[in-house]
Amino acid sequence: MVIVIMGVVGAMVAVFMRQPIDAYFDTLRRAALSDVADTAVRRMGRDIRTALPNSLRQVDNQCIEFIPTKFGGRYRAEPDALGAGDILNFEAADTSFDMLGPNSPLADQAIAAGDRIAVYNLGIPGADAYAGNNTAVVTAVGVGTLTNETKINFAARLFPLDSPNHRFHVIPGTEPIASYVCTGGNLFRHANYAGSCPAAGGNLLATGVTCNFDITAAGLQRNATLRIALTVARDGEVVNLYHEINVNNTP
Repeated sequence: MVIVIMGVVGAMVAVFMRQPIDAYFDTLRRAALSDVADTAVRRMGRDIRTALPNSLRQVDNQCIEFIPTKFGGRYRAEPDALGAGDILNFEAADTSFDMLGPNSPLADQAIAAGDRIAVYNLGIPGADAYAGNNTAVVTAVGVGTLTNETKINFAARLFPLDSPNHRFHVIPGTEPIASYVCTGGNLFRHANYAGSCPAAGGNLLATGVTCNFDITAAGLQRNATLRIALTVARDGEVVNLYHEINVNNTP
């Protein structure tokens, strides 16, 4: 009798305990999926916010491309009161200019030979970094003509347009282009490739995902905006995440 009673009590307790236990594991699965989606969009946000201005483009709703940057600064546009200083010439092909300020002390941001300088990228014919007509390959970096300036030497180039704020951006030589691609239920980050939006390889960011990318181009009164709709599904659980990234870097 005691065994029978204990069995009945145990069965009743198990019925009441099952639902909270299932809910606990369901919550764990949803939290894990939310973490996957959140980590993916945060990684994308860090990349895209530092993209070369006007380089973010949408190939389709499953792929976006952009040109990464690692550093930027202002080039000398006028000599000092004594006529000293290496200015960037926009009248003829030039090979060097003085950057106002020192090179970055951080190894992953410092300008180095092999990187590319981009000046006033507008993403239009004649000023399009994808076409390379407003970029030049850095050949050497050294001490500037004046104190606290940096000399940047590059392959001869006549840059088409002078930046209103005399700004330039530095494209890493090891990563001249990058993209995020959703394919086969996976989200990849690709870099340093030929062509457009490769379908294989790259760094895997998330699995079990479907994506939808949509870009609103920059205008006179707003920055470019990337809208990301990300759905992550696993073990019968589904998490939907919507995120907007403002591309607030200016030429």
